[in-house]
Amino acid sequence: HHKFPPVISALLLLPLNSLSTGQRVVTVQKGPLYRVRGSHVTLWCKVSGYQGPAEQNFQWSIYLPSAPEREVQIVSTVDPSFPYAIYAQRVRSQGIYVERVQGDAVLLHITELQDRDTGVYECHTPSTDERYFGSYSAKTNLSVIADTLSASMAPQVLTHAEGDAVELTCEVSKSTAQHTHISVGWYRLQGAGESHAEEVLTLSKDFVLRPGPSYAQRFLAGDMRLNKVGNTTYKLSIGGAELSDQGQLYCEAAEWIEDPDETWKDISRKQTGRTLLVVTSRDLSVDIAAAESSLSEGDTLQLNCMVESQKSNSKHFQVLWFLNSVEVARVDPHGVLIWKEEYEERAKLGQLQALKQSNTVYILTIYEVRLKDNGTYHCSVSEVKTPGDFHSIQTNLSSGVQVDVKPVGYTPQVMAGDALILLCEVQGATSPVSVQWWHLPPQHPGPRVPVATMERDGTLRLGSAYRDSGTRGSLRLEKASSSVYTLVIPNTLDEGDGGRYGCKATEWSRGQSWTEEGETAVTVSLGLHATLRSRIATVKYGQSFELICQLSASYTLEEVPVSMGWLFQPSPASGHYHELVRVLPRGTMAWGAAQPHFQGKAQLTKAATSSRLRIHSAAAADEGTYQCEVEVWRRNTLSLGQPAATARSNAVGIKVVLPESKLQVATEESSVEIAGGADTAIECRIVFAQNNSQFAVTWYLLPPPPADATPLQIVRADYTSVLEYGAEFSSPAQKSRFLSQRVSSNVYWLRILSANPGDQGRYYCVVEEWLWLVDSWYKLGEGASGRTTLDFKLPGDISAREGDEVTLHCLLQGAHLPTTHLSATWFRGEESSHIKPLLTLHRDGAIEYPRESLAGRLHLRRPTAGDFSLTLHSVEEGDAGVYHCQVQEWQPQSKGKNWALQALAHSGYTHLTTIPPGNAAGCEGLLTPHWLPLSHAGHFIPLLLCSCCCPSWLPLALRFLLHQLPLSLVTHYWWSNRC
Repeated sequence: HHKFPPVISALLLLPLNSLSTGQRVVTVQKGPLYRVRGSHVTLWCKVSGYQGPAEQNFQWSIYLPSAPEREVQIVSTVDPSFPYAIYAQRVRSQGIYVERVQGDAVLLHITELQDRDTGVYECHTPSTDERYFGSYSAKTNLSVIADTLSASMAPQVLTHAEGDAVELTCEVSKSTAQHTHISVGWYRLQGAGESHAEEVLTLSKDFVLRPGPSYAQRFLAGDMRLNKVGNTTYKLSIGGAELSDQGQLYCEAAEWIEDPDETWKDISRKQTGRTLLVVTSRDLSVDIAAAESSLSEGDTLQLNCMVESQKSNSKHFQVLWFLNSVEVARVDPHGVLIWKEEYEERAKLGQLQALKQSNTVYILTIYEVRLKDNGTYHCSVSEVKTPGDFHSIQTNLSSGVQVDVKPVGYTPQVMAGDALILLCEVQGATSPVSVQWWHLPPQHPGPRVPVATMERDGTLRLGSAYRDSGTRGSLRLEKASSSVYTLVIPNTLDEGDGGRYGCKATEWSRGQSWTEEGETAVTVSLGLHATLRSRIATVKYGQSFELICQLSASYTLEEVPVSMGWLFQPSPASGHYHELVRVLPRGTMAWGAAQPHFQGKAQLTKAATSSRLRIHSAAAADEGTYQCEVEVWRRNTLSLGQPAATARSNAVGIKVVLPESKLQVATEESSVEIAGGADTAIECRIVFAQNNSQFAVTWYLLPPPPADATPLQIVRADYTSVLEYGAEFSSPAQKSRFLSQRVSSNVYWLRILSANPGDQGRYYCVVEEWLWLVDSWYKLGEGASGRTTLDFKLPGDISAREGDEVTLHCLLQGAHLPTTHLSATWFRGEESSHIKPLLTLHRDGAIEYPRESLAGRLHLRRPTAGDFSLTLHSVEEGDAGVYHCQVQEWQPQSKGKNWALQALAHSGYTHLTTIPPGNAAGCEGLLTPHWLPLSHAGHFIPLLLCSCCCPSWLPLALRFLLHQLPLSLVTHYWWSNRC
């Protein structure tokens, strides 16, 4: 067999030197030419082999169709009076003129073609020679045709945000009788008065997509496409709009025709109306607000950061809190909170809290503000594509909110359970006075709560919330002196008894009253805190870990009822904690229902001031954030079901690391060469993996250049052996030819049945290692194999039965430049004899059949750019012989007006033998039994094969077997000598 060389050999074409002949030759542009009405046309003419001066003269005339024998003079380079009257005005106005390219070559320009310009043009060169020898004129034919090209796009204004998809549609049509091609391109004008248009994306006349320089990278990344939808519709798609895309966009269509000299000429161009594309920046708005911006030491500061954005619920945000431009904390897109180091200790003590209330509301709370919390607060919000992405799509910073923390004087502070004594001093009263006490609890805006009143006659009256002496004890209200009134609350309950207390004194005299008020702040401290810690934050799968919750209080915890709860938020964070387990004051243990898997693996121990949660045999489901919560009851309120105090610890994150994958896949490169119609197998071998792993295997194909380098998924067999075919391989025909098969514990095959040239390329597999870990299957890792290159071996000798069809393969090896065009010719005949062309594929895609009698039986297949295989239908006895193909590579010259042959290559010779109907190709009586071990459902199946001259029967026999025909039928097939 003869294969194509990997590099096409180049041929140097040398022009003939006509000067050596001494013969004068006038050459004009080869016709016939077709140009559209109203267009500008140029016709060239040159003279060679002349004698005399280097600058020759030229005269142009026309022979009109109405009088083909009569010369009508148009224009001359030497005689101004040369034009006939019908052309004189157009020549004077430069509507028709001659441009001298060099001394012996000119161009005839007709700036605006008219119907009457159709005719035969003659270029004449007056003689400067001593004797007449050669030609002095040459003719060409020009036809003026109607301009049928149209392009339209509805003018509109499109407004899109950054990243949005943009689609523009252009309608292009033509009805030219001649064979023409269409090119369609989009262009952008940046400003309203801009004249220079920037190319966006063009579909050339040769159906090649070409992006403009500014859009090349986005085109290669797949963010820009141009598709033909239907017969006349072309659609431009931009995957993600950028600010630089803004401007006026229009579509331009061009109609091209191939001249007889094999150059392509654009005979018409049409532009559409313009569409204004406005690209706005992303719509991220951030605002910050404080519940109260003027505070005293010890007050609570709450800041809200609000995010506004379109489709905000489907987006991912990261929020940073700043005080005086210094970061305080951040909440990542998963909702995980990270404090800066100087704030960690206060956060552990429960004095700071930052949480994600929703995807658009984030709250920072400082429960006991200090003077150093003064300043300007900002929040910054960044949108990211995915929660784990470090690169933001857009970021916005809120305006600042000024927070003033004022120092306070003596603020009474008592511990819960202690007595609270308040004094009200009334000065200057000369008449009887009544005193009324009120209370405004902390963080509960609303009406004041009456506590107690001493009437002017000394009568006492208690508020409704203070009449039960069993809770706070018996309240006492006394007049300590003539101007001082005392209120005593014997037993404070909790923080709710703190807040603001006030007294209102009213002086009564002669039916009139005067009122004055005073107030003070009181803090009731529980002194209860919970701190959670863990010795390790990253746990290996199967390892145990322990969380320790340390309790502290300003009173003895052993003397009060205490309950302990453990909370868990799975990863990724949802913002919601589930209660795992709670130990009630009497020791009862209650397990939560949301995370039932903890009950069998969690061990809980509790002491007076601490609690430990131990998780055995960590699994992936144990990964997340943990908190502990302590509740304290007073013995006289235990039966009411309401704790006197509650404290929640800081959050501790636990990460569970899955077992490390030890997967190794063979990465050696290899190649396989097969003949047409044969079966083959690509191997994927696992070198090393854990014993109890399962594998998912996905097969990919990288097509040969110049096809797209994106891998195509063929088929995926998951760890349960369920098959999923890729989009390009999902047809029933493809599924029946591409089979994934596990042939041993560590070897997989991709079997390709009845291979054809379109299957060429590089094949490889990607193996995923999966392991069952307690509760589910987990992917530990993956590895890719080396590439196996599949080449198609061209047969040297083939046979075909008369009446059948046969395919002769012609495959171009290696890549060619995108600017080149290919043509191909098929021949039949021996090398030494007269070779007859059967079929020619021109570089513009047109097919020529020199032998019309064969046109109906010849079909040129083009599954890929380099495949020129020829199918011969209804084989006849006379078709026997030697066949080969020739491929030419062409390169455009001088701005695409001329084409030059760059290189050519010949295939090897294929000998075709025809077989009369009913003949078994001479295999009669030569069948020899052989045993072929075929693995089928775990069994070896014997198969009788022909060992002489019919090796091509083997794939057919295998296909009988694959289609589950009985083995007896296959055996009968062989012994009956029938194909």
